Amino acid sequence: MNCLACGSESLVGGTIFDSNGSKVSFKLDDAPIWKSLFGVGTRNVRGYGCVHCGHLQLAVDFSQKDLMKYQQFEGEQPGVLERLNSEVEPPQK
Repeated sequence: MNCLACGSESLVGGTIFDSNGSKVSFKLDDAPIWKSLFGVGTRNVRGYGCVHCGHLQLAVDFSQKDLMKYQQFEGEQPGVLERLNSEVEPPQK
């Protein structure tokens, strides 16, 4: 992993804490607020500090279920008809 600010490879991993000493978490928007009070719908946040420039990068620990639910293809998706027609083999002559 490289620093997004300066490109250095000198990153040190760590955990982000708030002023009360509790870990900072990422709340999914589609999780109800009452569930997040019990830790459901929140994900851990990891921090990486650059030794070279002092930039702080954050990363979220997504579960496999999250990846399956939220992962999307980049770019424009083909239409239904295009997908169906691509599966049909042309007739042999």
